[in-house]
Amino acid sequence: MLFSKLLTLTAATLAVAHPGEKHDHEAVKREIRLRDALAEQARHGVNACSNSVQARQVQQRSVSRRANTARELRSKKGVTAAPHKFRRNLAALEKWEAINHNRTGIVNYSPETSEADIFGANTSSILSPTITDGPYYVWGEVIRQNVVEEEYCDGVDVFLEVQYIDVNTCLPVQGALVDIWNANATGVYSGISTSGNYAADGWDSTYLRGIQETDEDGVVTFQTIFPGHYDGRATHTHLLTHLNSTINRNNGTLQVGTGSVAHIGQLFWNEVLRTAVENTYPYTTNTQDVTSNADDMWSIEQASSAYDPFPEFLYLGDRVEDGLFAWIQIGINTTADYTDNSYYSIAAYYDETGGHENTESSAMGGGSGGGAGGAPSGSMSMSGPIPSSTAA
Repeated sequence: MLFSKLLTLTAATLAVAHPGEKHDHEAVKREIRLRDALAEQARHGVNACSNSVQARQVQQRSVSRRANTARELRSKKGVTAAPHKFRRNLAALEKWEAINHNRTGIVNYSPETSEADIFGANTSSILSPTITDGPYYVWGEVIRQNVVEEEYCDGVDVFLEVQYIDVNTCLPVQGALVDIWNANATGVYSGISTSGNYAADGWDSTYLRGIQETDEDGVVTFQTIFPGHYDGRATHTHLLTHLNSTINRNNGTLQVGTGSVAHIGQLFWNEVLRTAVENTYPYTTNTQDVTSNADDMWSIEQASSAYDPFPEFLYLGDRVEDGLFAWIQIGINTTADYTDNSYYSIAAYYDETGGHENTESSAMGGGSGGGAGGAPSGSMSMSGPIPSSTAA
């Protein structure tokens, strides 16, 4: 069913999904088979290490951390109302869409409620596929935890925790640099000014983009918003993981050509949650067509028998407008490097002088692979002109 669905997608459909994003169907089929074979190998490693003392300790810390985060977020927002109990019952994307990722109904703990039942879920079996970064990846994002800026970022607040686990050891991946980026409520990405996506402030815009470094538990957190939809793609959030990259701590730059790209992924959001969010302003002003998870090429490829691409989430209050806390655990092979993979494409770069188009990027009609193309040698600044209130 997976392969037949991919084959029915026309070239026109792919072009609409992201202007400039085109992939050969036969190549996609080969990469899916290879990915599944590698995932099966990783599964054996996970099965061997998941019950180790260290792995269980990591899980216990995760439960405690997520529970404390939810309490702190509710307190910071001044939310005292009983959380809205929100359930769903649909099977739109294989088995994962049928899973209830919503933990909203049990935010108010009682002596009988186990926090492990609420915050222990990892959603995936920590075997995460790597897929395209899309044509709107910008090298040189601002190092910051809060990616919400004063303009173009209205929407439902999302506090997202992502934990990276080495599939060979079941232990946290420390010191990884993780990019995040997603469209705003009206379906527009920052940092890109090209047909199909003309961002306000053009190449110089940085909203809803940022980088964080994983801590001792392999965790990064971002303050962002629930992404808006756009033609041809299901609602999603992009993540990209660098290992062993060099940062100049004096001026906040990421050295070009250092380290590896260990993982490229997308998180998807279930249809009932998306509908609830998009019934609020300013999502209601988004006039682009909606694409369901079931009809999206990449959500189908991202899901597998071993990986759940939907984060766990809960409402912080009794309304979706009060914001969401979401979390997911992602397993990666730390020896992998997708720098030269065709799915790794740099559309633009951002330095101390602002944003610049990468004219040699495959995403914009130029070369292939992960080469920086028109980017200058040396370093790319992560500081840039952003509101001081959003800096890490």
